[in-house]
Amino acid sequence: MSNHENFYIDGAWVAPVSPRTLDVINPATEEAFTKISIGSSADVDKAVAAAKAAFETFSRTTPAERLALLKRVYEVYLERFEDIAQAVSAEMGAPLAFARDSQAWAGRGHLESTIQAFENYSFSEKRGSTMIVKEPIGVCALITPWNWPLNQIVCKVAPAIAAGCTVVLKPSEIAPISGIVFAEVMHAAGVPKGVFNLVNGTGPDVGQVMASHPDVDMVSFTGSTRAGIIVAKAAADTVKRVAQELGGKSANIILPDADFETAVTKGVRGCFGNTGQSCDAPTRMLVPKERHDEALAIAKVAAEAFRTGDPKSDETNLGPVVSQTQFDKIQGLIETGIREGATVVTGGAGRPEGLNRGYYICPTVFGHVTPEMTVAREEIFGPVLSIISYEDEEDAIRIANDTVYGLAAYIQSQDIERARRVASRMRAGSVYLNYPAWDTMASFGGYKQSGNGREYADFGIHDFLEIKSVVGFGD
Repeated sequence: MSNHENFYIDGAWVAPVSPRTLDVINPATEEAFTKISIGSSADVDKAVAAAKAAFETFSRTTPAERLALLKRVYEVYLERFEDIAQAVSAEMGAPLAFARDSQAWAGRGHLESTIQAFENYSFSEKRGSTMIVKEPIGVCALITPWNWPLNQIVCKVAPAIAAGCTVVLKPSEIAPISGIVFAEVMHAAGVPKGVFNLVNGTGPDVGQVMASHPDVDMVSFTGSTRAGIIVAKAAADTVKRVAQELGGKSANIILPDADFETAVTKGVRGCFGNTGQSCDAPTRMLVPKERHDEALAIAKVAAEAFRTGDPKSDETNLGPVVSQTQFDKIQGLIETGIREGATVVTGGAGRPEGLNRGYYICPTVFGHVTPEMTVAREEIFGPVLSIISYEDEEDAIRIANDTVYGLAAYIQSQDIERARRVASRMRAGSVYLNYPAWDTMASFGGYKQSGNGREYADFGIHDFLEIKSVVGFGD
């Protein structure tokens, strides 16, 4: 029996208070493949009430009990791994190999990292005669995006559970099915009723209601900066904690001593991964002025090696973007780049040759981009790379930091000391030197309008805790 039109509240699958449905579109076909129910304030009230009641007992469970629970969740997650991958591929168009190896794997990786960090986490610390105690913050509203659904669900839910919090999750209504499978995982793992709840719906009807709810103690939101501002304003009246992971426009500084062939090729791949739908994608490639044309030639070859098409095909490594809205936005930004004078190295407006259906974008590289151009400043969220020249190291640092965002930065150099020096100048929450492997034990979050708070491993657990000082505790 499908749970697509139900919510998960207080340990059971339930129908919405007021039945309304929304088609879930497969972006590769532009056709609905299922429906979900979309909730209302009444559904949020039920879920929050269940979470509030459960918090009274769950917050007093021992770390050992919560660790055992997370390990059961992990076991069931592995049992449902293929179901999760298939759901992600259908709802957001990810090629199946990518859905398995990156999307579904991300949820597994964050469960592993949270469990590892939790095993060594201390909830108290003695300072003289004062005991510093870390306690669960309470009922947490978790609002997650469509671009990395399992990554964001797990790196919110797992640390919240570790901390002793109870949660209400609203996955993106654009890509909600993987979230429903995850709720089935939580149920099968024996999560106590009310500890984990799921309500599907839109931002205005569910997300903002969760954020403003007087019985919600914290909101953890991942999405666009525009939506994050709305969530923060909704939460402000009740003075609750708001942790946000928002937009990005990350610079990739290729220093003159880098291996250019490798650095540019990997930079293109990093930008185009997940069809460019990553908030920390290296979308601005900064290259020495005298090597700009060399970089364009390498980038052209790298971009044209991508195979865009049916996510079910083994030959595909670039699927569609997630929706008509995203497709139209990206097409408009590509056209703006052309109008403002950027050089189209490869790609451009329209669908790739041979594809007349589906939200497919031509893998696009712009050259001779200047820092003030729209494509150099706005988050595009598609397979579109802007290559920008710099005069010297200081100029590269200035251009990289000249953005309202500060989520990530990338530095390429064969001189590790030089790379570290430049990294120290970056106003970004994560800096990646020479394309390292994904590290789920690192912190993740942004400076400036890329948000606040940090996720992953013990950093995520910390965000769901309050700090209490018991002064005069004694020896």
